[in-house]
Amino acid sequence: EVQLVESGGGLVQAGGSLRLSCVVSTTNNEDLAIGWFRRAPGKEREGVACIDNDYTVYADSVKGRFTISSDNAKNTVYLQMDNLVPEDTAVYYCAGLGPYFAGADHYLDDYEYDYWGQGTQVTVSS
Repeated sequence: EVQLVESGGGLVQAGGSLRLSCVVSTTNNEDLAIGWFRRAPGKEREGVACIDNDYTVYADSVKGRFTISSDNAKNTVYLQMDNLVPEDTAVYYCAGLGPYFAGADHYLDDYEYDYWGQGTQVTVSS
């Protein structure tokens, strides 16, 4: 069983920063790749970033502004979000990669992920 719990969302002005946290619990101490996704009002869910051991990948829309990292001792994955813009407003989810992963080109595809947190709201005001 895998459980993911996000925290750290909130309201911030444009240009500000937030750090999201995702605490990962697994019954078998599995080493999961973890992705961050977001869903803005009226839009499809989109992949934001993923970390798989030392490998990271980012959506073009957040490159240079967001940083994904992990602290294995705390079983936590972070998403540092800097220089936020109103278009970053969304519910952010962390997710654990499923066992039938299609390969490196698919790290930001939500259908590759089997385990999901409940989400945390990020609102960026202009």
